[in-house]
Amino acid sequence: MFARHAASLIVLRTGPLEHEVLMGLRGAGHRFMPNRLVFPGGAVDPGDATGPAATEPREDVLAALGRAARPRLARALVAAAARELEEETGLTLGGPPRLDVIDYLCRAVTPPSRPMRFNARFLVVDASATEGEIAGSGELEGVRFYPLGEALALDLALVTREVLERLQGWLALPHPMRRARPSTDVFKKRRWRLE
Repeated sequence: MFARHAASLIVLRTGPLEHEVLMGLRGAGHRFMPNRLVFPGGAVDPGDATGPAATEPREDVLAALGRAARPRLARALVAAAARELEEETGLTLGGPPRLDVIDYLCRAVTPPSRPMRFNARFLVVDASATEGEIAGSGELEGVRFYPLGEALALDLALVTREVLERLQGWLALPHPMRRARPSTDVFKKRRWRLE
């Protein structure tokens, strides 16, 4: 089965003791990952490639996404992450959104054995770039910021845990190195590889 292109946005803030990430619980009625704590995100829509934006994605982000996506799709992935953030949490990156504040972390592909598959890109934005108040949309319940240690202590889906661990490594890098990484981590068939 074909894996749909998707984007998740990790909203990151500095808490009193450690970094915190915005997450919410997918309801029991969802076909994909029901009752699981996840980041805001979803499948790319056709309009994401050309929708309005206050600023376009940075060249380093488009280049990194471009290792496994054509330019039109790379832009659509960043726009989808911003759109899903607003739809699922009430927070925005402005209206229209500023896409240049988004970084690219990693990619994960749902195993072929699963009935629903996604080729998901995990992107990161600092909470200081967001506007609005957190408000549940019905897609995610109990949306709030989780300290990284607290989140990792929960019963997470494997891919969510793996992405949070990759995030910890990314946070340990100096800012210039985050943007200059020569390859991207990809979680596929339950292991990490580089692209």
